[in-house]
Amino acid sequence: MKVASLALPEVRLLVPERREDARGWVSATWERSRLAAAGIEADFLRDNQVNSRRAGTVRGLHFQAAPFAQAKLMRVLRGAAYDVAVDIRSGSPTFGRWAGARLSAEGGEQLYSPRGFARGCVTLADDSELLLKVDRPHAPQHQGAIAWDDPDLRIDWGVDPHDAILSGRDRSAPRLRDLPPVAF
Repeated sequence: MKVASLALPEVRLLVPERREDARGWVSATWERSRLAAAGIEADFLRDNQVNSRRAGTVRGLHFQAAPFAQAKLMRVLRGAAYDVAVDIRSGSPTFGRWAGARLSAEGGEQLYSPRGFARGCVTLADDSELLLKVDRPHAPQHQGAIAWDDPDLRIDWGVDPHDAILSGRDRSAPRLRDLPPVAF
């Protein structure tokens, strides 16, 4: 498995090796010992599978606060997406900075974001299917969101804001500067 740091060193792009023959391919997409060797100590306990019917569907930027803050590992099962992680740890030298990567079913890439980062994605193909591993349970009373199009973050999602498909929660999320400090 290849592991590379992105613009933020804690956010990692993972590219599992694929062994291919006439039948197709096999890939170990998650292996605790290999991730630990790369400095990733997440003990994932839940998988969330998501289907987005149309390209331009934006999900995020989402996070959970302590004691349910989550590390996340995202990959695409069908289609493609652009996945983003934003550092929202108060006092962090990289607070408000983000890293992102294009993920596709064809390429098998995965994006790891540790606790203290909000993450979101936009689908790049119709009928995209995503798999998100998390290391803490879902806790609605501890969840939060940041505006996906926060102008201070300057994330290039590759989608016109008027064409983006959003949930009501994501459409009304506050800017990062309006979010009170969050404990992770």
